[in-house]
Amino acid sequence: MDTVTTHQAEEDQRNAQIAIYVNGELKPRAQATVSVYDSGFMLGDGVWEGLRLHDGVWSFLDEHLDRLFEAAKAIDLDIGLDRGGVRQALLDTQAANGMTTDAHARLMVTRGTKVRPFQHPSLSRSGPTMVIIMEHSKPSLPRPISLATVPHLRGLPMTQDPKLNSHSKLNCILACIAAEKAGADEGLMLDINGFVNTTNACNFFIVRKGEVWTSTGDYCMNGITRQKVIDLCRANDIPVYERNYSLVDTYGADEAFLTGTFGAQTPVGMIDGRVIARGEAGPVTGRIRALYQQLIASQAGNAC
Repeated sequence: MDTVTTHQAEEDQRNAQIAIYVNGELKPRAQATVSVYDSGFMLGDGVWEGLRLHDGVWSFLDEHLDRLFEAAKAIDLDIGLDRGGVRQALLDTQAANGMTTDAHARLMVTRGTKVRPFQHPSLSRSGPTMVIIMEHSKPSLPRPISLATVPHLRGLPMTQDPKLNSHSKLNCILACIAAEKAGADEGLMLDINGFVNTTNACNFFIVRKGEVWTSTGDYCMNGITRQKVIDLCRANDIPVYERNYSLVDTYGADEAFLTGTFGAQTPVGMIDGRVIARGEAGPVTGRIRALYQQLIASQAGNAC
């Protein structure tokens, strides 16, 4: 079985010609570079956001900007632009690429270029580095995702807070590698207490007897799509619970799915070699998907 990912997309030749935003300039893809002394490259010192463009509107942009600025404040990073400036940089990059829908942006901010190749943040003296990579990107998932439980945990806030969208993703990358070596697509990560938490890339939900369960949120990424799913369930009389639950609960689920900005709601067909129900998207997942698509469409309609 070929590996698939939650970020699987159709090939699009236009992406070879994209313009990339680098510190206020729009550069051809081949010329869009940062210094080897950049703190993001050298140490993973930075934060980022992933955004989706639908019918001319960046979905939940205010929430993404909230999260970006909150994360920057948490790591004591001055982005160098206010919210309006970041928003304009995104729109300028969109215009330069002539994108109207089915686009994905990765907006990254690091502490900037260092004067010497060492850890101390005072060595980053040039101001922040900001990059926006924007691609034509339409999700293309040939089958439900398979997961394998991995030994890598979503950790405590006082080590590396899992709520931060930081450039330091090595823990999640190792989880993904472990899952692939186990023959799965992504890793299912537990929290420090042994309860089911997230995958290496997305937030995780199960459905049991019509109820939607997800983690308490104490050790997971502060997912915008995760919260939208919870809100939609509450608004549409779908029982939803943020709670601790085990692998035993997970293996016996009627449905399972992942949430993320790129894939929205991605069905999970197998976990640790156990087929989840029929191994395909179930009716509750389908209903949530439809409600989410309606929400996205209403955003675009309201912006017209």
